[in-house]
Amino acid sequence: MANNKSIININVNGIMHTIDVENNWTLLKVLRDEMGLTGTKCGCDKGQCGACTVLMNGKPILSCLTLAVAANEQEITTIEGLAVGGNLHPLQESFIEHHALQCGFCTPGMIMSAKALLDENPRPSEEEIKYSLRGNLCRCGSYPKVVKAIQDTAKKMEARE
Repeated sequence: MANNKSIININVNGIMHTIDVENNWTLLKVLRDEMGLTGTKCGCDKGQCGACTVLMNGKPILSCLTLAVAANEQEITTIEGLAVGGNLHPLQESFIEHHALQCGFCTPGMIMSAKALLDENPRPSEEEIKYSLRGNLCRCGSYPKVVKAIQDTAKKMEARE
């Protein structure tokens, strides 16, 4: 009988964790069920909605399609890891300020995709913002407000430099 368990070491939000996982567990399952990080949402569980987006080594990934064993020795950032010292990340603040959320279910995935974009391109055009969000679905239709929130965040972060 093959061994269907592995021990993985993952850095989640700056903290190293050693976790015993089943080889078929997704990163989403580990984050939510094993680590209690429920900010990452399970929308479709098929990689079509983006609600489960987290950053792996700074790049957005769909945690529902990523096996936990593939995250071994990787750095994962979830929505919970953006706030520092009780202060929200500028993206989180802008989403609130611009009412870029309604039900809020898609918001963590949208913010994580936007963070990856702004980390790579601090001055994105509207088209670049829209392109970066192409895998994130919002059933409430908050897209125009989401784009404005990301644009505002880019301006605020540029002013801080």
